[in-house]
This record gives sequence, structure tokens and C-alpha cells, in this order.
Amino acid sequence: MRKVEINPITRLEGHGKIAIFLDDAGNVDDAFFQTVEFRGYEKFLQGMPIEEVPRTVSTICGVCRAVHFTASMKASDGVYGVTPPSAGRKLRELFFNAHYVEDHAVILYALGFPDFVVGPEASPAIRNVVGLIQAVGADVGKLVLRKRGLAVKIFEMLGGKPNHPVAALPGGWSRRLAESERAQIEEWSKELVELGELTLQVFDDVVLKNPKYMELVTGDMYKVEVGYMGSVDDQGRITYYDGVQKVIDAVGNPVGSFTGKGYLDFISERVLPWSYLKFPYQKKLGGWDGIKDGPGTNLYAVGPLARFNIASGMDTPKAHAHFERFHATFGAKPVHYILAYHWARAIELLNAAEKCLELSRDPEITSADTWTKPTSCPGEGVGIIEAPRGTLIHHYVTDDKGIVQNANLIVATTHNNGPINLAVKKAARHFIKNGNVAEGMLNYVEMAFRPYDLCLACATHAVTGGGTPIEVDIHDCHGHVIKTLRNF
Repeated sequence: MRKVEINPITRLEGHGKIAIFLDDAGNVDDAFFQTVEFRGYEKFLQGMPIEEVPRTVSTICGVCRAVHFTASMKASDGVYGVTPPSAGRKLRELFFNAHYVEDHAVILYALGFPDFVVGPEASPAIRNVVGLIQAVGADVGKLVLRKRGLAVKIFEMLGGKPNHPVAALPGGWSRRLAESERAQIEEWSKELVELGELTLQVFDDVVLKNPKYMELVTGDMYKVEVGYMGSVDDQGRITYYDGVQKVIDAVGNPVGSFTGKGYLDFISERVLPWSYLKFPYQKKLGGWDGIKDGPGTNLYAVGPLARFNIASGMDTPKAHAHFERFHATFGAKPVHYILAYHWARAIELLNAAEKCLELSRDPEITSADTWTKPTSCPGEGVGIIEAPRGTLIHHYVTDDKGIVQNANLIVATTHNNGPINLAVKKAARHFIKNGNVAEGMLNYVEMAFRPYDLCLACATHAVTGGGTPIEVDIHDCHGHVIKTLRNF
């Protein structure tokens, strides 16, 4: 048996690797996506005042900074038993939708699109964002970067900093929006809508009109049949900031829905010895049954494709038209073709831009009533949002003074761990035959995890004392474990 490693894997946030085991004929016997880093934020937060938590968790990741900030801010509302006034909530939503635009843009143009614009088997020297800009032209590249930068400006104007925001308050937002600022955001938001439309045109021209790429998009090598989870509003449409969490199984049947602490009735997490990333599954569908797909699986996925599978539509007109075209293209629902994540992500970018424009035109957005002052401390709060990568859960328990005693974070990449492993294995088995492990074939394998937009810095939370825990399995020539060594 021969082992092939892709280490490190590329175009993601964090550090991971893929281990591929070939049989004597050079075909794939098994493959694993392994997370090889860990962090200890759930432990760090213990003993911290809850009002400091949003600013602290925003530092988990420089890309995902707004999502942890927003989820923990919502959880802090629960800890103090307060509901933000309408203007405070709308400022939060405007801030969050601006983040959606800048996050989806960087993920599409820097991490996802190079495989299609430059080509999946192109040289690694050009199969990146620089090669993409060279392919589409410097003027288009500059236009995309400038318009994405406007979303960051909205983020900074509302959040107080361009990287790690500081405007959170339990019960609302710490500053009002001046009329001049509102007018500026409205003008910027018009350009964000243009960015969304441009991005969908790029995807249309490069992928949807290319028969070879559509064979990849609709091929079994990138098809993972699992259940899905995401958030919907009271009309069943995709929502990011707030809503009801809806769960379906792998054939589209409803499993149930929940809010707040109800997640504990649906989600369990399995720990396996070869990864620092947990494996969540839907316990409503039974106990842990391994990493497998198909109608009986209790694994599930989150993120843009999951949201498209559980929702009835989008809440803005231009994005909804693309939502309907998306489902008309694939036909049966749920859609299990994981490369469709990229298309769904581009449509969400337009949706978030339209939301920014809509909110910037809301007369209430400049109200001075942005904060509901807490008067009690019930001591427990759960904040659930739809991060760009998928459902994000922050759960805190505090004492009667609001000092954190326990914290639990379940991150989108954690939800997706099982499906990611399935995707990597399917792609590896399809593209690696008779020992052909050329670089281009290995990139096809990496293309199986990129749709999930991994953030491993966010997803690994274990903390230990006395050094890094290490477990080493020693295999014989047939792949059997003959000895295990560990330092814990």
C-alpha cells in the first residue's frame, strides 16, 4: 500500500492535509481530510465578562471576524435577557451583510474561481488569484478589488475597525449612524450590487457556458448525498442574521426545526482519533453511523448550497431570480453537486449587496435609539447566525454578574467535516487511477474541499495542558495498524 499526502492543502483558511492510500494497483483504497491544528478559544473565554466576548472571539480568524462577533453579540443579548431596538438590529444586519459581500467576494475570486478561470490542471504558479487577474485583465481585477473594498469601508464605518470590530453592546449597537454616513453607504451599496451582478456574469461566462466544466459540476465525482441545515425567515426564505434553523435529510424530507438551545436536541458531535476537528451528525436520525452518504446517512452539510436546499427563495428580487434559475438548472431538490456551492455563493453575494442597499435606504437606520440597556442577568444565551460558510452557534453560560463559566462554539466547517471527507474520497477515487498522482489530478482532489470554504482556525477548539497531544499509528504493508503510540 502506498500513501500520498497533499500537505499542506491550499486555498483555505487554516492548516490541513489530505492523506490518500493507494492499493497495489495504484487505485485509491481510502482517503482522509485531516485537521492538524487546534486552538483553545472556548477555554480562553472562561472568566471573561460577556460584554468583552464579541471583541475577543472576532480575533479567532481575520476573515471570519464579523461572524463570531455577531453570533456572540446575539448570545450576549440572551445572557442579559434584552432585545435590541429596531434601529440597533438594522445596524447589526447592515454591518453583517457588508461582511457577507466582502467575504464571499474574496472566497470566490481568490479561492474558488482560479480553478475555472485559469484551469484545474494549470500550473500552480498561475492557478491562483494573480493568474486569475492576468486571465480576466488588470482592469477587471482592479474593479473587483475596489468594489469589494467598499464593503470593508461599510464594515469599518459601522464596526469601528476594519479588522476586529468594537461596536457591540448586549442589547444593541454602541453608536448611531449619521445621515451623511447613511448617504455614503447607500452610494457604496449601489456599487456592491454591481459587484454581485458582475460576479454572476463571470460565473455564467466561465462555468455555466462551458460544457466541460458543467460535466464536472454535475458529475458523480463531486456529488455528496447528505442532509442539510440552514436558517429561514417566516416565509421560508434564506436569512443570515436571524431566523429558524431548518433541517432536512438526504432525500429532502423535513427532520425538524429549532432555535436557540434547541440545537442540543438535534446535533451531536463525534471525536475520531485522526483529526482535531469533530464530526457532528443529526441525532434525530439515530446514533453515530460513520462517514457515509446516501439516503440513510445522518451526516449533514451547511453553507450556501445547504441554504439553497432548505429554503423557498431569496428575500431580494435580483437574487431570487438567480435562485430560481439555479434550481431550474439542476432540477431535483435537494441539489447534491458540491461545486454548485460556488454558484450559490455568488448569488448570495448579490443578495447581501441588495440587502445593504435596502437597509441603507431605511429611514429608521439613523435613529438614535440603538440600545436597550440590560436590567437583569438570566445568565445563559445562544446566538445562531448563518455565517458565509454556514450555520454558526455560540452558546454561553455565565454567573449572575455576566462572567463566562462555560462556552460552546459549533462552526460551519465543523458541521461540514463528514461531508468534506466524503467529497475528498470520492474525488480521489475518480481522478487517481493506476498510480497516476500527477499534480493536476491532486488539484482535482483539492477542488472537492474548496466549495465548503474551509476555516480550520475557526473550527478547532480543543485545549490541553502539557504540550500538543500526538497519536501515531504504525501500519504494515497491507495497511493494518500494528502499533499505536501516543503522548496522552
